[in-house]
Amino acid sequence: MRILLGALAAIQFVVGLWALFLPVAFYEAFPYGGTPWVALLPPYNEHLVRDVGAGTLAMGVALALAAWWLDRRVVITAVVAFLVFTVPHTVFHSLHLAHFPLLDAVLQQTGFLVEIVLAVAVLVLVARDRRGVPVA
Repeated sequence: MRILLGALAAIQFVVGLWALFLPVAFYEAFPYGGTPWVALLPPYNEHLVRDVGAGTLAMGVALALAAWWLDRRVVITAVVAFLVFTVPHTVFHSLHLAHFPLLDAVLQQTGFLVEIVLAVAVLVLVARDRRGVPVA
């Protein structure tokens, strides 16, 4: 469980730090410098990119603390909050793929799916643990 939470946190840290501190580079190059996924949904808005970065970074902090403490309530809260952000984000992007090359559309949707599967896996592990504290 700690590894799953840590992986989710790490992804949020990378995306959040990049968007918060280098918003133009994030807009022009996310996720890998090839097709700029964010720039396919213009226009650029520094305020919006930095706010998304800060929120994503905050989500990373919550997931990292959940991984560190492994307290049942903290884990559930962090993962549910993550899903409340990620599921609508995924739905939006799923409905706005018209300008994406096929490979990028598949990669983007796969990335979202992996994150959601990891989060649901954590919730399943928490539900299976009847002692009240998740197992590391």
